[in-house]
Amino acid sequence: MPKKYSLELGDVADLKQDPGHQKGSTMGNPDTDQKASYEDASGEPGGVVSTVSSSMNPLQPPDASSEEPFTTYFDSKIPIPEDEKQSCFSFRKLWAFTGPGFLMSIAYLDPGNIESDLQSGAVAGFKLLWVLMLATLIGLLLQRLAARLGVVTGLHLAEVCNRQYHKVPRIILWLMVELAIIGSDMQEVIGSAIAINLLSMGKIPLWGGVLITIADTFVFLFLDKYGLRKLEAFFGFLITIMALTFGYEYITVRPNQQKLLQGLFVPYCQNCGTPQLEQAVGIVGAVIMPHNMYLHSALVKSRQVNRANKREVREANKYFFIESCIALFVSFIINIFVVTVFAEAFFEKNNADVNAVCVNASSPHSSLFPNNNQTLEVDIYKGGAVLGCYFGPAALYIWAIGILAAGQSSTMTGTYSGQFVMEGFLNLRWSRFARVLLTRSIAITPTLLVAIFQDVEHLTGMNDFLNVLMSLQLPFALIPVLTFTSLPSVMNDFANGLFWRIGGGILILLICSINMYFVVAYVMSLNHVALYVGAAVLSVMYLSFVAYLSWLCLVALGASFLACGTRVSVTRTLLSEESPSHSPK
Repeated sequence: MPKKYSLELGDVADLKQDPGHQKGSTMGNPDTDQKASYEDASGEPGGVVSTVSSSMNPLQPPDASSEEPFTTYFDSKIPIPEDEKQSCFSFRKLWAFTGPGFLMSIAYLDPGNIESDLQSGAVAGFKLLWVLMLATLIGLLLQRLAARLGVVTGLHLAEVCNRQYHKVPRIILWLMVELAIIGSDMQEVIGSAIAINLLSMGKIPLWGGVLITIADTFVFLFLDKYGLRKLEAFFGFLITIMALTFGYEYITVRPNQQKLLQGLFVPYCQNCGTPQLEQAVGIVGAVIMPHNMYLHSALVKSRQVNRANKREVREANKYFFIESCIALFVSFIINIFVVTVFAEAFFEKNNADVNAVCVNASSPHSSLFPNNNQTLEVDIYKGGAVLGCYFGPAALYIWAIGILAAGQSSTMTGTYSGQFVMEGFLNLRWSRFARVLLTRSIAITPTLLVAIFQDVEHLTGMNDFLNVLMSLQLPFALIPVLTFTSLPSVMNDFANGLFWRIGGGILILLICSINMYFVVAYVMSLNHVALYVGAAVLSVMYLSFVAYLSWLCLVALGASFLACGTRVSVTRTLLSEESPSHSPK
């Protein structure tokens, strides 16, 4: 019989692992999404059960016998071909694992990122390319953690949060993540609407473009009914459109290659001031998106991986990481296209310069640029207009097609993020159409209101606010993913080692600090006492919740001395030598 004992550690369980306790663990059935990578402490194999919440065992799947069968986005899983030679690398296997990383990479190519890219080029030239590269590399490392969580446990980040946190923090966390999704979705839908406005020569208003985008999204989202690979191929097609359109702009403008390489590999910004610093911070905030952690951890569940086989789990982690590297490299190249185009053509230009060129080209957009000496300010709408003035109508329309592809693809992945987050946090068991309708309605309603009451030419202020909103939500994705991937009771033998715990903690602290600077700079620019007071009150509540999550994370990282003074029992099941799961064969 297994021997049990409980250890009083407080509100947080002892998150340290007994040496070797996982040796005989049996991970879940690969055909059951809701199965965790370990069993509970009721005598089943599995070693330690520890939890941040006292209300339930972590990752304990719901009783399937008491519920009706529930179909989700992954009605069927993609099989992985066997490799008879057992080689260290197989292109066939890489192809089978290819898909989730490219869907994840679309968040690095959404209209918010494109706007950050073009503003970076116009404000700082080539000088901030190294920041873009560094932010993409950091994003890759964080996406690796999210993907590993999904592969090892068979649950995505929202589901793990639902099982690990107490009810009140769980609800707060869900609301914060929903805010991030709404903010991102507004940028994506508005970006698509702007592209439609440009392509129609202004005949379709912003609200009309929003309605078209909503209709398109509903149609495209049901492509997965015809097979997950077809859906992934469609996203690949949209990424290809972005590469071709923004690549066309790159070839047309012909940026200086020496300055490009210098900007990439020399981490220095000569003669840079506050505008360039704020732009650098904006790049980091635009690249690393909170909802993308939840998305990626869910998408990797679409492959058939036997979680009882450590070799298969390790292999899946390897191929998903390789695929993520390739996908983010492609997105990085596309981002470079946009930055360098605007760095070469419009760096240190003023409104009078652009106005003169637009008037000579008989452009209908010349009124966007007043005849004064103020530094040129661009967004994705003005960016298309200024490209049309300098390089002809073809440049404008090709730019708009690229923005439309970026907006449409990111809107679809944003909708999937909303579904995964809502299903995971609220444990919804609704039909596919009902889930899509609810998540779309939550995100689209404020977007439609903005489109009706806001002018297409004056959206920069709204984008700044949305960037601040998403920057505030970053801790609510990064802290949980580091917490859970560091727990041996959740990740078994695949828990983060000391290097990843320390490195991940430093990266998350750095990213959150950079984004807090961006938020403070934005609030200070409002110049209103009442807004300062309101921001101060909200900051106290916000920082208190972040501190709570950070406390749990530190305990997971090994600082168990912080768990004292509270009460929760941790149940450990120590299997005796006579246990069948440990008996020699």
